[in-house]
Amino acid sequence: MPLILERNKVLDVYHEAAHKKWVIPTFNTENLTTTEAILAATLEYSRLIHQADLPITIGITNQYSHRSQSVYYTHTRLWDIGLKLFLADLEVLTSKGSPFEKLNVMIHLDHTLWDTDKPLLEWDMDKFSMIMYDASALSFEENIILTAKFVEENGHKIVIEGACDEIVDATGDERSDLTTPEQAIRYLTQTRADFIVANLGTEHRASVADLKYHGDLAQQISKLTGTKLVLHGTSSVGNDQVKNLFHDGIAKVNIWTIMERDSSPVLFEDMVRNASRIIGKDKTGVMIESGLLGKNVSRSDKASLSHYTTVYRQDIVFGEIKKIVLDYLRLWYI
Repeated sequence: MPLILERNKVLDVYHEAAHKKWVIPTFNTENLTTTEAILAATLEYSRLIHQADLPITIGITNQYSHRSQSVYYTHTRLWDIGLKLFLADLEVLTSKGSPFEKLNVMIHLDHTLWDTDKPLLEWDMDKFSMIMYDASALSFEENIILTAKFVEENGHKIVIEGACDEIVDATGDERSDLTTPEQAIRYLTQTRADFIVANLGTEHRASVADLKYHGDLAQQISKLTGTKLVLHGTSSVGNDQVKNLFHDGIAKVNIWTIMERDSSPVLFEDMVRNASRIIGKDKTGVMIESGLLGKNVSRSDKASLSHYTTVYRQDIVFGEIKKIVLDYLRLWYI
């Protein structure tokens, strides 16, 4: 069906998901390969569970300092062009005649910053299903004031996710405190956001071994707020920690890092194994002799169109991202 963009229809999808005890994932993207892998995995799983209109959300950040995905969607490195290409891709991929036409596809603007993203915030919000309005780098009081103002001005047009606390980038030195139940209910009550992102112990780009998702805290918060919590930083914890999220009061989960992080090693290994098919016998031999490649790497094959094209690399990444998305769908759509 066409993209689900209208506010009440988006909320209906979430209401139905809650009835089924589903947690709706948002998978972020910054290229067409990832976008299609997300849709392909969802289509495959929809057929496995015999639900053609399975809901899925595809998200993108704009000028978010930790990763500006609309900027990377185009080699012009212009966010507005990247965002238009992203929207055009989704419109085509969900249109009549596409394999994905029956899926319930929603579009999410992730980590839309209150200051840097002001030009985007002046766009027509009808192009999107949901937005995460992010003023979390400010003080808690300022965050509430700005988010409440945004909700007042735009809440009738689009589903709004507020950022109660900042979920930090674990590659830096900063660490942030967990959200308390008192903070969460105050934030939700005063901003009137539809959903809230709380700090539940996960962080962006952290190692799986470093962190713990605090499901007990999520349960304490959701007893006050209802099922309105959004989990970010899911890539930083193992799937065993996040398989029962609905019972903790989580309605939505945002995911990106793991798709890129875990598909890259698979591509790298395949390219090493097929070095001579990619760069030819002579160059492979030079790299072996220089120590950049091991002596067990085959140098017997000629360079081949089947391996030195962009399609070869994209196919591997596509397949791995599809597997990752399927693993999450199996956790939350049962």
